[in-house]
Amino acid sequence: MTQKMTLALIYGSARQGRFCDTVASWLIRELSTSDVFSLTIIDPLRLRSSRSEKSADSAEWMERKVAEADAFIVITPEYNHGYPGALKEMIDAVYEPWHAKPVAFVSYGGASGGIRAVEQLRQVFGELHAVTLRDGVALPKAWSKFDAAGNLYKPEELRAPLFLMMDRLTWWARTLKHARKTTPYSEIAA
Repeated sequence: MTQKMTLALIYGSARQGRFCDTVASWLIRELSTSDVFSLTIIDPLRLRSSRSEKSADSAEWMERKVAEADAFIVITPEYNHGYPGALKEMIDAVYEPWHAKPVAFVSYGGASGGIRAVEQLRQVFGELHAVTLRDGVALPKAWSKFDAAGNLYKPEELRAPLFLMMDRLTWWARTLKHARKTTPYSEIAA
């Protein structure tokens, strides 16, 4: 059996009463049986709660979590036609550990399902030398798709796009992990 890769789920919102937790819980349930990835969580609320501690501790924690991950799924809402400031702050706290790693998106929001936020994030991750996936999961009017307990009314509708995204994320994660081991990214064009 091959060793599992680490998949970091990045929560994109730090708002009080955020819907991100509902979407993330669904995603965690769907991915919990993966024989390819072990899951870890990167949550801006952890960074905000640790601000009373040294900010260096928060930066070190973020750097370590990104460095340990082989792939990422960003769970992002769309706020005012963009992605949240807390997500930008988290992303910008680290630079080199993002290099040559794949990033997929699960977005949610109003009628657009968060796709405007994702398009903006593709530009940000491109500057970090990360590889963003074309395939993702978008949840238009997400709050109408879940019951009060956080279960999807029609889970089968999201499984096909989720499984396609995960198959492609797995391919990129394996390929880029092998490439980083063969030739460290920092040595390219050095």
